[in-house]
Amino acid sequence: MTNNRAETFADALQLLESDQDVDKFVNDQFATGVELLRPETDQLVSGHSGASEFWRQYLAQFTEIHSSFDRITDTGDLGVLEWTSTGQLATGGSIEYRGVSVLDFDDTDHVRRFSTYYDTKPFGLTH
Repeated sequence: MTNNRAETFADALQLLESDQDVDKFVNDQFATGVELLRPETDQLVSGHSGASEFWRQYLAQFTEIHSSFDRITDTGDLGVLEWTSTGQLATGGSIEYRGVSVLDFDDTDHVRRFSTYYDTKPFGLTH
C-alpha cells in the first residue's frame, strides 16, 4: 500500500489531463466495479467502461485543463481532494472552478467509489 493513495490519485489525474490516456488512468486507478458520481448532473456510472466514459466526457469539455490540489487528505479507506482547475473550454474561453472529490479505496489501493462536487457556475449550470 502506498502511504498516501489520494496523493497518488491526484498525480495520476494531473497526468491524465496532460497525456489524455483515459484507458491507462482508469485501469491503474479504479477497481473493476467502481462507481462514479456527479450529483450536479445526477450522473452515476459504474465499471471500467462507465469510468472511461466519465473521464472522456470530462476531458472533452476542454482544449486544455490543469488541476492543482489545495488540500489532499487520506485517512484509511477515504481520500479527499480539494482542488482548483484552470484551462480553456472546448467552446472557447477560459475557465477556473473549484471543488472537492471524495475517493473510497479498496484493499488493493484502487478507487471503488469516486464522487465529485464542484462550482457549476463557471460552466453556466444553474442546478
